[in-house]
Amino acid sequence: MPRFFVETIDEENIMLTGSDAHHAGFSLRMKAGEALTVCCDGIDYNCVIRSITGDAVYLDLVEKHRCAAEPNIEVTLFQAVPKLDKLEFIIRKSVELGAARIVPVLTRRCISRPDKKDFAKKLVRLNKIAEEAAKQSGRGIIPTVEPIASYQEALGMMKQLDLNIILYEEKGGVPFDKVGFEGAKTVGLVIGSEGGFDKEEVEAAAELGAVQVWLGNRILRCETAPITALSILMFLTNNM
Repeated sequence: MPRFFVETIDEENIMLTGSDAHHAGFSLRMKAGEALTVCCDGIDYNCVIRSITGDAVYLDLVEKHRCAAEPNIEVTLFQAVPKLDKLEFIIRKSVELGAARIVPVLTRRCISRPDKKDFAKKLVRLNKIAEEAAKQSGRGIIPTVEPIASYQEALGMMKQLDLNIILYEEKGGVPFDKVGFEGAKTVGLVIGSEGGFDKEEVEAAAELGAVQVWLGNRILRCETAPITALSILMFLTNNM
């Protein structure tokens, strides 16, 4: 069933306008009586089309419910900036797996080092990728891709979360199933780039209370690590 996202909704007068109306009426060639879903703030509104005009699609509400695809835990992925094609892949798969926010972070060992102005020009495309992945995977929200952050800025964001997890390839961390998720509603997942983290960056995260997690003897590529970690996290918190 086609899915459309809106920021606000009037249950007595649900409609699509602008590009969404054009997409439903012209690109998808939908007609009166056909069903679609409007998503707002994690709630799915299942509707049928009442009528279509040149600039709007008018809908009748059939039922509403919390989106089953939305996790009950809000995960922010702090991803050290890899090459752009890898970042696009990470964004798409992270959204599919349930991440609520992706923050690209410039760490010391990042090979790709775009400045903030150059990266800002790419944000529209990156957020469009997140939107497409949200629609494809049945999400109830569109996760956001934030502007590029310094590591210090990322640490400041991490302070606002209930729990933070940093993946580090050196031994000394705990297995993922030993992380205590009890009571955590907001979780930060911190992943390195192609060059990983240096020791001081890991220590800075640990000073904030971040849990160092070790995924085993095999060193994962920077685009494999977030997919693996998010999958494990969602499984351990019963959000698969």
